Amino acid sequence: MNDQNLLRGLLLAAIAAAFGIGATRYPIGEFSRAGPGLFPLMVSCFLMVIALAVIVRSRFVKRIPIDFSIKNIVLIIVALCGFAVVSQFLNMVFGIAFMVFVASIAGRPFSWVRSLKITVALVAVAYAFQYFLGLNLPMPGLY
Repeated sequence: MNDQNLLRGLLLAAIAAAFGIGATRYPIGEFSRAGPGLFPLMVSCFLMVIALAVIVRSRFVKRIPIDFSIKNIVLIIVALCGFAVVSQFLNMVFGIAFMVFVASIAGRPFSWVRSLKITVALVAVAYAFQYFLGLNLPMPGLY
């Protein structure tokens, strides 16, 4: 199996199945009175639909050979671990910036402007989660 699109679809399907099975450990409830397992189950169902679409699509498009780059894999792992460490010891805004800029080095071409835009958008989402959902995130307060 040397098809990047097929592998991508199978990986998405495995993730969707794992989270869907995990969601059934919690009470699902009904749409009128949702239990804690309903949201993750719905998200995993939507992800499974996307995975199936990617798998079907991979049969009709030109095969893309799988190309692993150890450098890029290491950069993504460093970005994720660095996000956790920087968020713990400084704050989440710096953690998000670190994660985006380090992970962007793995992309082609690297763009400071694009990385800055992604950072601003993710920080805005984090503040929205903190403000509207009341999440306790390690971020400086705006209010």
